[in-house]
Amino acid sequence: MTRIIIAGAKGKMGQALSRAAEKIPGLAVTARIERGQEPSKLIPDADVVVDFSAHEATVPLARLCAQYKKAMVIGTTGHTEAERKELLNISAQVPMVWSSNFSTGVNALFWLTGKAAEMLGPDFDLEIVETHHRQKKDAPSGTAKTLAQILARTRQRPESEISVRSLREGDVVGDHTVIFTTAGERLELTHKAASRETFAGGALRAAQWVAGKAPGVYDMQDVLGLK
Repeated sequence: MTRIIIAGAKGKMGQALSRAAEKIPGLAVTARIERGQEPSKLIPDADVVVDFSAHEATVPLARLCAQYKKAMVIGTTGHTEAERKELLNISAQVPMVWSSNFSTGVNALFWLTGKAAEMLGPDFDLEIVETHHRQKKDAPSGTAKTLAQILARTRQRPESEISVRSLREGDVVGDHTVIFTTAGERLELTHKAASRETFAGGALRAAQWVAGKAPGVYDMQDVLGLK
C-alpha cells in the first residue's frame, strides 16, 4: 500500500487527484493539505507527498520530506531559479518525480518531438503553440518549456531561440502543438487534454512508482520506461 498526502487539495488538480485516488488499488490518501495548514505532523504517516499547490509552497514541503525521508511528486510549475536550485539540492536526500506534465499522452509527445526534430533536421523551422484556461498564472506553460528544451537540445540551439506562443482562453485544460515548417510542407504534433483526470492518473502512477526509489530527480519518462 502506497500512502500519499495531496498538497493543494482544494485546487482543481487536487480535487482530481482525490477522485482518481479512490479508484486505484494499493493507494491510500492519508491527508489533504492546503495553504495555512501545518503539514509536519502529517508527513511521517505517508510515503509520498504529491504537490500540486503553488511553486512557493514546494520548497518548504520538500524540506520536510527531506527531514522525514519521504518521496515527492512535484506538479507545481513557475519555480524561480533559486527554488529550482534548492529542490535539486534536496533531491540528493529524497527521490522526486518532477515533471512539467504527468499525462501519458504528453510524455509521448515529448518523445515524438525529439525524434521528429532529429529526423527532419535544420531545414525545418520550429514553433510551439500552447493554450490554457484564462486563470493559469504562468506563461509559457511548464509543458511548453519542456518542449522548447527538447527542441533546443536536439538542434543544439539556445532555448530562447525556440518560438513559443501562449494563449489563455476560457476553460481550456491544456492544448500543446509543436509545428515543423519548411518550403512545401508542414508537420504538426498536437496533444489536447479534455480532463484533469488525465494528469491526476499519471501523477498517482508516479507516486506509486517513486516510493522506495533511490534519492534523485526523476520524470515521467522514467516512470513510463521511455528512457
